[in-house]
Amino acid sequence: MESLPRTDEEAAAELARLAEQIAHHNRRYHTDDAPEISDAEFDALVRRNGAIEAAFPDLIRADSPSRQIGAAPSGHLSEVAHALPMFSLNNGFSDEDIAEFVGRVRRFLALADDARVPLTAEPKIDGLSCSLRYEQGRLVQALTRGDGRVGEDVTENVRTIADIPATLPADGIGTPDVFEVRGEVYMAKADFAALNARLLAEAADPEKARQFANPRNAAAGSLRQKDASVTASRPLRFLAWGWGEVSVLPGELQTQVIGAIRKLGFPVSDLFTGPVALDEALAQYRRIETQRADLPFDIDGVVYKVDRLDWQDRLGSVGRAPRWAIAHKFPAEKAQTTLERIDIQVGRTGKLTPVARLEPVTVGGVVVTNATLHNADEIARLGVRPGDRVVLQRAGDVIPQIVENLTRDVERELWTFPTHCPVEFGGCGSEAVREEGEVDIRCTGGLICPAQRQERLRHFVSRGALDIEGLGEKTIEEFIALGWVREPADIFHLADHREALLAREGWQEKSVANLLDAIEAKRSPDAARLLFGLGIRHIGIVTARDLLKRLERFEALETLADEIIALRDAMTPALGEEDQKFRNRVDKAIAEHIGIDNIGAAVGNALADFFHEPHNRKVWHDLLAVVSPPPFVVEARESEVSGKTLVFTGSLETLSRDEAKAQAEALGARVAGSVSARTDLVIAGPGAGSKLKKAEELGIAVIDEAAWAQIVAAAR
Repeated sequence: MESLPRTDEEAAAELARLAEQIAHHNRRYHTDDAPEISDAEFDALVRRNGAIEAAFPDLIRADSPSRQIGAAPSGHLSEVAHALPMFSLNNGFSDEDIAEFVGRVRRFLALADDARVPLTAEPKIDGLSCSLRYEQGRLVQALTRGDGRVGEDVTENVRTIADIPATLPADGIGTPDVFEVRGEVYMAKADFAALNARLLAEAADPEKARQFANPRNAAAGSLRQKDASVTASRPLRFLAWGWGEVSVLPGELQTQVIGAIRKLGFPVSDLFTGPVALDEALAQYRRIETQRADLPFDIDGVVYKVDRLDWQDRLGSVGRAPRWAIAHKFPAEKAQTTLERIDIQVGRTGKLTPVARLEPVTVGGVVVTNATLHNADEIARLGVRPGDRVVLQRAGDVIPQIVENLTRDVERELWTFPTHCPVEFGGCGSEAVREEGEVDIRCTGGLICPAQRQERLRHFVSRGALDIEGLGEKTIEEFIALGWVREPADIFHLADHREALLAREGWQEKSVANLLDAIEAKRSPDAARLLFGLGIRHIGIVTARDLLKRLERFEALETLADEIIALRDAMTPALGEEDQKFRNRVDKAIAEHIGIDNIGAAVGNALADFFHEPHNRKVWHDLLAVVSPPPFVVEARESEVSGKTLVFTGSLETLSRDEAKAQAEALGARVAGSVSARTDLVIAGPGAGSKLKKAEELGIAVIDEAAWAQIVAAAR
């Protein structure tokens, strides 16, 4: 891995870029079923993010990829909230990573260094995660993972899959009131090949035949059909690996519950094993790896889980992933091909992303033709030009990573990155610049840039933002071309064009009415979704929620931005102070003013920069003239610390600091790292020092660990 950033500013800038990149690729994989990079390349981004967060823990972002799950649902199926979140998994890539995972479990649970941690091990199948809800023994609902909180309703489609029982046998484990079985919908390799052959044979024009790139995409596309009869015609299978909401658990161990799920008639991998110690789990990984090519389905690693469910409950989750499970990924596969040309894509934030167009090559059974080149620095590092032979690396999906350039011809001119937003790729010709400390080059055109305007508006109405049904990419493009929509507020004036829209080809009375009704239904949108939809840099949906937890009112964001602008303007360098130290001091002041754990100066500056531009203020005020988001309400378990700010200090004797923080957040409290006038309660253990002293000076209530345990117990 490349060296870590040297300063807080460099680290914050790279964490911001990584958050944006990883969120984009999550959407492409989970929502669109059209990934742009390989699993290996995606995992490398996640590892880089984790390494920087470990080195700069104070800069962990509220929208950090380490706190995200999947991506928003795709949009054409109805969405339903999961009873319990469907988490994704953190990844490990070596035996040492897995040993460290076990070490973290021991430390979190305050176990001895040599304490045995029983694990289960099973193949990580490459399919589409699905949750099956049974009530009184009957299948009543099936949801995809979606973004982990909300999934797509695929109940009728799932009923066509032979592996999934419509009712649970009464002689299995009894008939629980509620039992959610979770697992993977997949397509076997042989069935995938047969499906592509059938689609080719049935096509009127073989050159235009629909062909799936790999079994995972085939399974995802087949399950997400609007017409369940199409799903029924596709050879889908199911493999169970876990559960969600259950009224009565049939066991106290992962192995026992999985055994009960098998007894209910659900397929479970024959390679599932447990409970095993670490060395036995790693041995199972090697056995599965040797069988990988001969398995009937694609896998990309092995999943380990802590076997004891009481330990799982204590470990809980952090961000997007449980602390009690990890995926041990397989090494990548490689191939060689020719780089034919380099195109530029302009994203909604103005980022110019170079894309390698490749001579088609098969890597691990999949034909690939594209790869992202990330940025100008990556192109310079590789020294790639059209015509070069390159080495690709793939680890589980369609688009690989270019890892080596085999053509180092010094006489050929290097490919140069454009200095202006490329018109030939949908840009505006505005100057393209690289901000200080950034690796990405961005178009400065903003909403005047056609590429950005369309992407920003598409994002505004997307599933994760305002979720306006009927405003897809092509419709947005049509309305922009007509001059009807240039900024978000214009969407709410589309009713003014009703008659003109009815006169256009493809629009009927019903479709126009549906669109306008869908727009009207968003006049009082969720405040966090509305903020996320504006596409302000560094403000993802998690950050938007965290900001509004404190501010409550959407309109208060402008006031906060003005306060940050005034704070920046008021601060001047001290005599002889170095520029970097001054910037660090300003950033610290901004973070303290915001006063939200894990939200720092990057978010504050982005908010201030947005409102500093007059045209953005106009966009904001125009939008508030047509929508009225209600106050943001946070759902949390009621307790005596709900809504309060807590600080833990000193040594905790019965639980780890991470577990204490997780308990506090589950009770609706916020945990801060330092004591201030906004602190409501301090929990002090032995050895508490300056924080305890400051709390006493400020007259803040202080309790010990035993009193904290009573608060937690009372809330259960």
